[in-house]
Amino acid sequence: MTMEMKDSGSVVLTAYHPHSPARIPGMEQSFVQDIPPSHSPTSRKSLSRCRRINRMLSNESVPPAFSRSNSQASMDSTSMEDFWCEVASIKESREDGSEEAMLLEFKPADGELEAEWLQDVGLSTLISGAEEEDGQALLSTLTRTQAAAVQKRYNTYTQTLRKKNKHTVRDVRDIFGTKSITVLPKTQEWPKNQRFKKEDSALPKFIVRKSRFGLTEVGDLSPEDMKKIRYLSLIELTAFYDALGVELKRNRLERVRGRENGLFGVPLTVLLENDQKKVPGTKVPLIFQKLLLKLEETGLETEGILRVPGSASRVKNLHQELEAKFYEDTFDWDQVRNNDAAGLLKMFIRELPSPLFTVEYLPAFIMLVEKISKIKLQLQALHLLIMLMPEANRDTAKAFLQFLKKVVANEGKNKMNLWNVSMIVAPNLFIYKGKRANQQEMQAAATTAHIVRLLIRYQDILWTVPSFLISQVRKMNEAAMNNSKRQLMFDKGVRKLLRRKTMERERPERPESDIPEGVIRVYAPLHSKVSMAIQLNSQTKAKDILARFHCENSHGSSQNMRGHIQSLHEIGGNIGQHCLDPDAFMLDVYRANPQAEWVIKPKAS
Repeated sequence: MTMEMKDSGSVVLTAYHPHSPARIPGMEQSFVQDIPPSHSPTSRKSLSRCRRINRMLSNESVPPAFSRSNSQASMDSTSMEDFWCEVASIKESREDGSEEAMLLEFKPADGELEAEWLQDVGLSTLISGAEEEDGQALLSTLTRTQAAAVQKRYNTYTQTLRKKNKHTVRDVRDIFGTKSITVLPKTQEWPKNQRFKKEDSALPKFIVRKSRFGLTEVGDLSPEDMKKIRYLSLIELTAFYDALGVELKRNRLERVRGRENGLFGVPLTVLLENDQKKVPGTKVPLIFQKLLLKLEETGLETEGILRVPGSASRVKNLHQELEAKFYEDTFDWDQVRNNDAAGLLKMFIRELPSPLFTVEYLPAFIMLVEKISKIKLQLQALHLLIMLMPEANRDTAKAFLQFLKKVVANEGKNKMNLWNVSMIVAPNLFIYKGKRANQQEMQAAATTAHIVRLLIRYQDILWTVPSFLISQVRKMNEAAMNNSKRQLMFDKGVRKLLRRKTMERERPERPESDIPEGVIRVYAPLHSKVSMAIQLNSQTKAKDILARFHCENSHGSSQNMRGHIQSLHEIGGNIGQHCLDPDAFMLDVYRANPQAEWVIKPKAS
């Protein structure tokens, strides 16, 4: 299952393709690191467990290919006036002496980063030694490059532990067998002081080619499966950076002070908890939604929107009035001028206690531009970073970027092209330390603007889940189910119960009716006809099944389904829940998950 991106020049970009080895320009040759043998004693239980892990890793699929593109980033670093004007405006707004949330950076001890990384990818079992099914299932699905990334961090962690505490720890080969770690040469030189052109035409036009499984957006999977997507995305991103010879840096910052109620300066999760009490199911803060709606209704054609600042005194007064009246529904939005609304929108973003694109991964965003010159490779890294974002941040960022796309679409009237918008938005998203800009930060100005430009231009690609990650999640779920079945069969209490039930059974159970190959039963609880058996063929799509139910129920539609967009969902089997693309070929999906149930219901908003 692949997701291909294709540009207008007929160059197919198979960014995530699990059937060919990784090839990075100028980095085809690799070196092997010799791992010294361990003298630590290993228990029989540990050896048995390690053999199982080795077997899981012995039949790995080949890693995704990082194919090349002839496109290169290009912007002009001399056109920075908008950026620095926005920075000056931000500093002025902070000179009123108001308290701000503080973020303190701590230098982690040796080995802590690797331990945190292993925990963040769902492999804390490698540290604790516990027999956790999820960790075993995850290990069983890793590609070779992914396994190498895990192996490298685990080796660093264990070596640090030996030096620091002289504790008995498992050798890396106990987890991954005798396979060696692939290390890329460190002689790769990356372009310094990349120069960018501001012409929007410099960005290639990519399109996503749908596979027979269709496309899956981030909101189409269950929270449990999206958690696994995040595990795999971090492993894949780390392996991707390793293959490029780039260090994946992450910040480790802790929030010291911030607000616990109100609208501005409140953590997104806290704000959403409060909003969901008022409007259940809210995914984007209500105040943020209202500001976007105000600007979309009246401000998209305003010349210089986002760039021309509103009145500082008016924005301050509106801020205070919103805090007092917003939740009481007594705030008068008609009094708000478009430029003031834009100022409030940017204020909301930059006053978040933690940046919208997270403090932890800000260095990774910067590195993907500073260390990777190819647009397509930048896009691959950016795609994985989006998958790593917490749900609240990702949903809010998606709403914001969709708005920015509308601003750019009205360039003819508002005089704000993609470059202008990116330069204005970048400091609000990526500058979170109030200190004087130095030469390095000036270079980062062009870098962050380019990141915003990629986010706006390619957002339709970025909000789709890479199909190879979904395949790995299916394998993880299948491995977890198989482990559970084996554990169940060896449980003595269960075996006794089964024997007793067998003896008490007076007659055999009635065999289940044989279901012909390719026939599925679709349930539609909100329709008057709640179920239907459907014979699939090679051309049956999800939208065909929806159309058939709509036709059958056209004269007796339930009141419950009116006003809702109905979608076909794949539930259970090797997936938690999956809202299917209308263009998905159902026979292919059925064969990938024959144990699933098929339900028509409204798509989650």
